[in-house]
Amino acid sequence: MEETVPISLTPAMLDCLMPLHLRLDGGGRIVATGPTLAKLVPGNALIGVDLFAAFAVRRLAVIGSMAELCARMGEQLHLSLLGPGHSGVFHGLALPLAGGQGTLINLSFGSSVVDAVRGHGLTHADFAPTDLAIEMLYVVEAKSAMMGALLDLSLREYGSKVAAEEQAMTDPLTGLRNRRGLDLVLADLTRSGTPFGLMHLDLDFFKAVNDTLGHAAGDHVLCGVAAVLRAETRASETVARVGGDEFVIMLPGLADPAVLANIARRIIDRLTQPFEYEGQPCRISASIGVTVSTLYEKPDPDRMLNDADEALYASKRAGRAQARFHVPTEVVQAG
Repeated sequence: MEETVPISLTPAMLDCLMPLHLRLDGGGRIVATGPTLAKLVPGNALIGVDLFAAFAVRRLAVIGSMAELCARMGEQLHLSLLGPGHSGVFHGLALPLAGGQGTLINLSFGSSVVDAVRGHGLTHADFAPTDLAIEMLYVVEAKSAMMGALLDLSLREYGSKVAAEEQAMTDPLTGLRNRRGLDLVLADLTRSGTPFGLMHLDLDFFKAVNDTLGHAAGDHVLCGVAAVLRAETRASETVARVGGDEFVIMLPGLADPAVLANIARRIIDRLTQPFEYEGQPCRISASIGVTVSTLYEKPDPDRMLNDADEALYASKRAGRAQARFHVPTEVVQAG
């Protein structure tokens, strides 16, 4: 039978092989710690402290003395750091040192390694080179990087989708909603049962601006009209450009003819003020047709748009720069 050769490890060797170890004297006082444990509890705060004053030690039950610990040599233990400002839960294995020199307890973080790394700023240098925790950290880092990349990609794709949908519902010249955007809002309002007012606005004398000053002047006027309509409406209301010089305004929660007549009059008054383009005044006005959802037993988007259109042309026939309301039986002057 071959003779067993004793193996002697220096403190430096222990630190390299077991950077998270404790060494106890015969009475259970901590006489040395590995460098990683010293990083968790700096300032040599554990040195000279009784093991059971520094850690809660358990197997299946609480272990509170060296005699109980000696009875559990070679078995997996659970150790938790005690004291204010200290945190850490470890797996541990205790073995006696040769010649009655005390006890060696090797610790590991187990499944809490990721939290330990994040909480204490640990790196690969704080673990034994053969510790599987290093592989676990690489896997976690790779997974985190992959999840971060996937999240970033998802957010960019979502942002692109939202931007594309927004672009598809926006008039490129004025930035107002286009006919598609208007149809979606109108469908939502009629489906929800929310009372609302609808204004159909057409610019008077706009063709003369295009004919005399050119299309660039016309575009300038359309953008100016869009700015006026935004200023005269709330964020919850929708303004859409539905034709060359035609606009529709949706006003959720507003079905009072007097309030709507005031809004229409303010818009008309502002649009009669000339827009200046390259030193030339561009003079227009606006005719408006108005209807409200409460006039219908069951509001229908197409019918409401047609009724507002009829009221609009009644305004034009009456001399322009006017607003008129449509009701199911007749067209009456607004305000």
